[in-house]
Amino acid sequence: MESNISQNSAVDEASLRLEVARHLGAFGPLQPLLEDPAIEEIWINSTHEVFVATGGVAKKLDLPIAQQLLQTLIEKMLRNTGRRLDRSTPFVDASLEDGSRLHVVIPDITRNYWSINIRKFPSRVLTLQQLVGLGSLSISQAQFLSEQVSLGKNILVSGATQAGKTTMLCALLDEVSSRERIVTVEETFEIRINGSDWVAMQTRQPNLEGVGEINLRRLVKEALRMRPGRIVIGEVREAESFDLLIALNSGLPGLCTIHANSAKDAITKLCTLPLLAGSNISSEFVNPTVGNCIDLVVHCRMLPNGKRAVDEIATVQWSNEFSSLEVQEVNL
Repeated sequence: MESNISQNSAVDEASLRLEVARHLGAFGPLQPLLEDPAIEEIWINSTHEVFVATGGVAKKLDLPIAQQLLQTLIEKMLRNTGRRLDRSTPFVDASLEDGSRLHVVIPDITRNYWSINIRKFPSRVLTLQQLVGLGSLSISQAQFLSEQVSLGKNILVSGATQAGKTTMLCALLDEVSSRERIVTVEETFEIRINGSDWVAMQTRQPNLEGVGEINLRRLVKEALRMRPGRIVIGEVREAESFDLLIALNSGLPGLCTIHANSAKDAITKLCTLPLLAGSNISSEFVNPTVGNCIDLVVHCRMLPNGKRAVDEIATVQWSNEFSSLEVQEVNL
């Protein structure tokens, strides 16, 4: 009995090695999905639950993948990222060589199987004019946003997950003069810029000894020492929003994205997140600073048919008379 079990295990392991070897230099059954330009995102819930999104619409594939093979492929994806995945670090967020973003969660955080998301990004930067051609915004909106970027306005791009925030951010950065130096900070590399004077930085996880972590707050502070013409945060989620406000309050133009349901909600959230930076940070400081620093909110939305569009563009001002923030939609 024991001999049969050992023999079967050896056969299974040999089969796995052969299957991986067959796809050497690629990512096995995931490779065609990664190469398909129509696929925007891939996610895997279990060995028999593989989904993709095309044009914003999700569908399930008949593509079973053995758990051992899947784990081997993920380990291969992480090999050159400097990020690790183990029981002490059951989450990982990393950039693949082609620019796709990989996110993995493993048991016992998940119930039985590895949960995997691979979000792909356009291989080229879409300009505002190209977004007009795709129906994502109007000609008047594109002209207005181009002028605002040229004037050095601080712009917050908001929206839900997959609403096209990063695509819009990159399109706005494409309007920045080539004479300006752009410094971007992100959790994982997603932003793409055509300009030549650009430095991109991403966060780093702690090592096995629990040291060496570099978070967004540290990156924002380092970016200020790099002579930026524009500072860009890929997404503000926590206390780094406070450091962004400090930077913008010093006269440095900047852009960032934030998860929100509307332009007004985006400003409300940006007034709340800096409070996480410390108990000595108060709304009396944050609210007027947000009103005086943020000039525009561009809110993006995914339509029911899967297309992305600019839902609203709003100006932001602080009213000294009423001590309140005023978020006013721009009619274009």
